[in-house]
Amino acid sequence: MNLSDSRVVVTGGAGLVGSHLAAMLAPDNEVVVADDLSKGTRERVPEGVEFVRADMTDPTDVAAAITADVDIVFHFAAYTDTNYADPRRLFEENTEMTYNVLERMDEVGVDHVAFTSSSTVYGEAPMPTPEDYAPLEPISVYGASKLADEGLVSTYGHSYGMTAYVFRFANIVGPRQRGNVVPDFIEKLLSDPDSLEILGDGRQEKSYLHVDDCVDAIRHVVENTSKPVNTYNLGTRTTTSVTRIADIVADVMGIDPTYEYTGGDRGWTGDVPRMRLSIEKLSALGWEPSTASDEAVRQAAEQLYDELRAEHGE
Repeated sequence: MNLSDSRVVVTGGAGLVGSHLAAMLAPDNEVVVADDLSKGTRERVPEGVEFVRADMTDPTDVAAAITADVDIVFHFAAYTDTNYADPRRLFEENTEMTYNVLERMDEVGVDHVAFTSSSTVYGEAPMPTPEDYAPLEPISVYGASKLADEGLVSTYGHSYGMTAYVFRFANIVGPRQRGNVVPDFIEKLLSDPDSLEILGDGRQEKSYLHVDDCVDAIRHVVENTSKPVNTYNLGTRTTTSVTRIADIVADVMGIDPTYEYTGGDRGWTGDVPRMRLSIEKLSALGWEPSTASDEAVRQAAEQLYDELRAEHGE
């Protein structure tokens, strides 16, 4: 699909990845952001982009956002286990949103959908993990909800005439991000530059991809694949430990704090301690990340430090 001169809907478009995708697509397309602002903010929606305040669990709101003249829906709206305290509601509402979006698309004849899944669908799998790894055994309710969503997207791709793109993300970092390890460390160190609490033992090691690379990869896949269901890992070939992230953040901020670990091999229930996705399938399609994991973290830390310092009036 050629992503130019198209009408595009981005659900969750006031969030990290959605807002950056909307900004990238806006010069060449008519972009509509649909978001209930429960996580994102109105200020994140780029200028020149139509905004619809919409709750994707409400079929009426979904119908207002997705109309027959839409060419593709990027369905990014979701809750994660780090920002939603009720696991049952997280699972039910994530799958409800996806079903509502797909049902509405089928109703009005919109036949292209891109869905943001997660590395968490793999559970604790051997690394690097390829897209055809099985069985998929998530260890968190969030991962289970993403796997259920993938099943719905696959069904509509194979049985309802849609072209579907499923993106299994590594950890995405970048400006305007909140509620993740890099901005959390910066927030903590702005409050107390002498000490930093680190969840777990600091040895958790994962792949980090900058959001600019993430949205560039999404566009590349959509424009260069056309099977009924196209599933791709998005990440880097390298990993960064939590302690290394703390070192990078402290270096960016010019401080030397003491680290205090909470202990254990994972940060929270359902946390996968080590994750690196295979990106060979993506590479074979002609796309490579512009930075390795450490460099993505450093770039994001520099951008977020400027943002958060300004918010703190410094």
